[in-house]
Amino acid sequence: MWGIIRQKVGTGGISAPSMERIRPAVSAWRCYSSSGKEMTVRDALNSALDEEMSADPKVYVMGEEVGEYQGAYKITKGLLDKYGPERVVDTPITEAGFAGIGVGSAYYGLRPVIEFMTFNFSMQAIDHIINSAAKSNYMSAGQINVPIVFRGPNGAAAGVGAQHSQCFAAWYASCPGLKVLAPYSSEDARGLLKAAIRDPDPVVFLENELLYGESFPVSAEVLDSSFCLPIGKAKIEREGKDVTITAFSKMVGYALKVINLRSIRPLDRATINASVRKTNRLVTVEEGFAQHGVGAEICTSVIEDSFGYLDAPVERISGADVPTPYAANLERMAFPQIEDIVRAAQRACFRSVPMAAAA
Repeated sequence: MWGIIRQKVGTGGISAPSMERIRPAVSAWRCYSSSGKEMTVRDALNSALDEEMSADPKVYVMGEEVGEYQGAYKITKGLLDKYGPERVVDTPITEAGFAGIGVGSAYYGLRPVIEFMTFNFSMQAIDHIINSAAKSNYMSAGQINVPIVFRGPNGAAAGVGAQHSQCFAAWYASCPGLKVLAPYSSEDARGLLKAAIRDPDPVVFLENELLYGESFPVSAEVLDSSFCLPIGKAKIEREGKDVTITAFSKMVGYALKVINLRSIRPLDRATINASVRKTNRLVTVEEGFAQHGVGAEICTSVIEDSFGYLDAPVERISGADVPTPYAANLERMAFPQIEDIVRAAQRACFRSVPMAAAA
């Protein structure tokens, strides 16, 4: 790596929310695909990294266990053998150190991809992410670009406790200067990671470890090395007419007939508002906390731009306002489940008694 540095080189909604778990939701989506090819999210991320490193010698990967161990989740599998230790850099357990090195190298024109073993550990590096990467372009009057990607698993996993199960989407999306992406499918993962690496600004790329092993259908277009998704554009997974549901990352699989946000910052307000003006109802779904959350921002956007179109109060489904419990039964209660989304959609469509009346 040091040698490289020296070189300075739309509308959508739902009709009847269902699905039982992520895996059935994925299977249901397959029924609507004409593609015979499938790819796991893990392989989608790995192939995107490989192709971008092959296309641009300024791209390199750095983080804990990304090289010899081939990644804690095997996202960087095979890259050390192919590109060598100068471009696949193993680091000590010091997020502040390697995030800072990454930002500095981006100042010199490199395109680092910094892997956090979990975004919970990005708190150790948040000064470099927020005060250095996010603000340098503005503070330099546009003279300094910081083309860096911070990526890794975000949100709840399973049985790993409060310090390893938290969604940071709202944290980073509140900061000007950052772009924040949250893929759901293999298409999302591949297209958005390529876009993030090519982008001239810092990107926070929030994956979910429970999705890494999930397979999704991919088209020939998605598999092409030139494939790239636009940052700031949501995807309507299925058309509908009764209620708009927004979700991102793993939550997309819990309510398939949704607007898959893909991009948290910038947020595709136009697609969301166009859908609400069609369905006249809105349910937002996220793993993070309700207060100051992504759903709160979406609700405000709809109230500002489409209030006159709403026929029912907006429903927010989110994580419970507690640190994530370790016990499995409590952990399940702390995060949105299928039945929560179904009840919210029914309330929005006046198919059950209001929440206040049921309390």
